[in-house]
This record gives sequence, structure tokens and C-alpha cells, in this order.
Amino acid sequence: MGIWKGSGGMPRDLRASKLIALKEIAEALNSTNDMVQMLNDVLAKLLQVTGFSTGWIFMIGENCGSSCVATHQLPEALNANEQSVMCGSECWCVTSFMQNKLHRAVNIIECSRIIYAAERQFGDTGGITHHASVPLKAGEDLYGLLNVAEPGKEHFKEDELSMLQAIAYQIGTAVKRIRLYQAQEKNAELYAKLGNVIQKINAIEDINQLPLQAIKLIGDTFGWEHVSLFFYEQQQLSLRVQYSDRQVKKEWQSINLDQAGPISTAFLENRLLILSEKHTVKSEVCMSLLPVGIPPFASAAAIPLRIRNRPIGVLFISSPVRKRFDDYYEDFMYSLGDHFTLSIENLRVYEQRRELARMEERNRMARDLHDSVIQKVFSLSFLAKGAETVLAGKEPVAERSLQEIRKLSQEALKEMRTLIWQLRPAGLEHGLLTALKQYGNSMDLTVHEQVTGVRELPRAIEEALWRIGQEALNNVKKHAGTNTVYIHLVKSEQFASLKIMDKGKGFSEETRKGRLSMGMLTMRERAETLGGELIIESGLGEPTIVHVTIPIVVSPDLGEEE
Repeated sequence: MGIWKGSGGMPRDLRASKLIALKEIAEALNSTNDMVQMLNDVLAKLLQVTGFSTGWIFMIGENCGSSCVATHQLPEALNANEQSVMCGSECWCVTSFMQNKLHRAVNIIECSRIIYAAERQFGDTGGITHHASVPLKAGEDLYGLLNVAEPGKEHFKEDELSMLQAIAYQIGTAVKRIRLYQAQEKNAELYAKLGNVIQKINAIEDINQLPLQAIKLIGDTFGWEHVSLFFYEQQQLSLRVQYSDRQVKKEWQSINLDQAGPISTAFLENRLLILSEKHTVKSEVCMSLLPVGIPPFASAAAIPLRIRNRPIGVLFISSPVRKRFDDYYEDFMYSLGDHFTLSIENLRVYEQRRELARMEERNRMARDLHDSVIQKVFSLSFLAKGAETVLAGKEPVAERSLQEIRKLSQEALKEMRTLIWQLRPAGLEHGLLTALKQYGNSMDLTVHEQVTGVRELPRAIEEALWRIGQEALNNVKKHAGTNTVYIHLVKSEQFASLKIMDKGKGFSEETRKGRLSMGMLTMRERAETLGGELIIESGLGEPTIVHVTIPIVVSPDLGEEE
């Protein structure tokens, strides 16, 4: 029997009884951080100290329905079929709660669930027809409903309702505490995963593979359904990588800023955007992203990718599950995007320095060969020529041998010089523009070249422009329908720029927005490896222009970074 049992169903010293009940319930509330276990324990304790015979607790989320998470001593009718009658929200108390009409303990509620169970003869109702309903809340936050009942009881006194109200507030406060604890635990786990992801991303050594591998790591680690990586270029957002169904694939499609919905908003406003509510995730937003392979979603997060607080792209995460990203801290999302961008920048600098080291080694070998071997071979040829002159007509055998020695030394000298030139980027023996013109002429192209500026370009930049120029000339030959091409090289203190233009047939807007060829992909990757940008302009019947700009980085301590 509970402490409320006595004359008239209530103890004589109600104040003392309330204090004892609240104390015992508080102890049950603070015994665990497991939500379901806590609610079941406290419900059992509540019924014990109050003397009511049965009770149940609903947890109710906004627009998310209700779930019966705790029951104690339910009658047979409510317990039948794995408590099926307790599922759903078809009852007065839950409906009123969800409509924000239930704000305090309510008296004399005829239980529609019991009526439903009795009509379908699910079993004995145990004499229960009515129950009291009390909202579980903490401050302005509402979490669910506490229901208690007793056989034959159709009326709950004000003191009983007041007591239930106080207990419900305790439960609501405990629910809030546990949810905060669970959120902290979740975020601690997320940050631990983030640290692991960052460590693995930083271990990737190939800058061209980094986006592909990093997006797969992110999707796998956090269990996200769909992840897309966009970079901004040519006044459009260019899709580079997509992750879906635990598979990742490399893409290269473009979408206009005015068609990319939340992705554009995150980029243009340089801020995190979380989409979850029905009025936020509109069907037209989902439809606008279908052409680039993003499936319809019920929730999403658009994370701006930033370098020195300047947006360069967007990491877009989407899910068919509603409110999937509502509980993620903004700091976590921003940290994910910033660390990903930092990894790209660090690897780009590493690639530049590694290429510089390779070039420096090639130059050192070229200098050594020129200063030692070539000089000695040249001296040998000179001595042979001198001896041949002295012995001319006197010693035919010796003279022929000297001629052979001179011939072999001259061939060796020629081969050595060729080897030295090969230690530089192939084709650049006589400069970038000369090399491009000769390459174009070899394909029967008429090349008109122009140069602005006289400075010497860093070797890494010169080689990148050479490779990009080769590919652009190949495209002119294959696709432009013209044999005339114009090349303009600009060499300033801050950047190097190469513009290659043909006045051929061009290509369509749809082709330019859609998937790019492997050649175009390679050109852009070469430019981006050095922190540059490649822009391709064209249209049907219009000139096609390939314009690449690469910054020349100057360090205050080390001077120019080649």
C-alpha cells in the first residue's frame, strides 16, 4: 500500500507524505542516465509511493508522433498483442498534448484506449476506465505525458493532481538532464570521430585522390547517407565527388548558382545551413538538385568550405530522415569543413615543394653533367682534332683512329647535351611560347603568339602551363574545326597567365555545364595543384578560350616559391 492510503484515500500528514514521495522519486530519477530505464524505474516508484495501481508514460516529439516508453502493471487489455493499443496517438490526452492544449495535470479523462481494447475484447480491463494525465516538462520544454490510474477511480482530487504535477516536473527535469547528457556524449563521440577522420585525411599523399578518399572517409565514419563535394569556379558550383550507399565516385558537373538552392545560400552567405522542417525542405529544392545526382531528401546540411574565411566551395550532406542534423553543433560542422579545406591546402603546398625538389635535383644533375662530363668530352674532341692536324698525311692509320675518336666524342657530346635538356621539362628547351608554337606546328596548326612581361617563371608553373597548353592545342586540333590558334602569355610579379583561343565552331552551353572531358579535368587539376584557376569559355559558333591563371607565391623569408 502507498503512503497516500488511509482515511479518505489520503495520509493524515500530507506534507510529510509529499516530501517522502518526492525524495524517493528524486533518488530513482538520479540513479541512471539510461532514459528508458529511468522512466520505468521512476514509474514503478511513483506507483509505490502514491498507491495508484497502474501507469504509463508517453514520450512525444514535435510533429514526430508518440511512443509509450514506460509501463507498470497494465491490465490485460492494454498489455495484449505486445501493448499494441498503446501505440499511436489516437487518444484525447496525446492529441491534446500535440496540439499544445494540455498544460497541467488533468482530471477525469475517460481512456479511449481502454474503451477500444474492451470493445475488441483484448482482455480484462482490471476495472480501469479513467486516468489522470500530466504533461512532462521542464521550463518551456515539453517532453511527454505521465498517466496514472486505479480501478474504479473516476475522479482525482486536487491534492493528488498537485502531487502528480510536482512529480511530473521532476521527471521532466530528469528527461532534460539525460538529453543534455546524451547530447554531450554524442558530441564527444563525434569529435573523437572527427579527430580520427582528420588524421586519416592528413595521411593522404596524392592531392588528386584526396577529395575522393576524404569524402568516403567522412561518409563512412559518420554514417551519412549522401555526401557531395562542390567547388566554385567559372561563376558556377562544380560537383567533384559524390558519396552514396557507402560508395564514392568522381564527378565533374556544374550547376548555376541560382539553381543550387541551399548549396548556393551556404556559399554566397558563407554560413552553415541546416534544413529539416517541412517548410524548409521544399520539393522544388530537391528537384533542382536531381540533375547533379542528389536524391530527394528530408533533411540536409550545407557546410561552406573556406580558405582564410573566403568560401571556395560547399560540402553538402543530405538524408531521407527528418531532422537528421538538428542536434549537430555548429562548431563541429564548421570544424569538419575547415579541416578538410586545410588538408587540401597543406597537400597542395607539399606537392609544390616536392615538385620543386625534383626540379632542383634535375637541375643539379644537369649542372654537374655540363661542368664535368661535357667539358671533358669537348676537350677530348678538341685534342683529337689537334692530333689529327699534326699527323695529317704522315700516319694514315693513326689519323683514321683520331678521326674515329673525334667522331665518337662529338656524338657523345650531342647525346649528353640532349640528356641535359631532358632533365628539364620535356619540350621547354627554348622557352614556353616557343615550345607551344613548335608543338602546334607539329599538328599543322598556325600559332600566333604574344607575351606580356619579361620575368622568368618558376619551373613548376612553367611546366604546368606547358602541359595545359599541350592539352588545349590537342582540343583545338580535334574539335575546333580550325587550324588557327592564338596564345597570349602574361608574366607579372603576382601571377602567370596563359590564354589559348581558337575561332572555331565552339561547343554548346549544355556541354559546358555537363560532364567535362578527361582532358579538361586534367587541365583543371594541374592548375588547382598550384593554387590556380582554369576558366573555359565557349558557345556554339563562338571562340573557345582556355584561360589559366596561377599565382606566384612569394615568401617574406625565403623569397619566391617555385
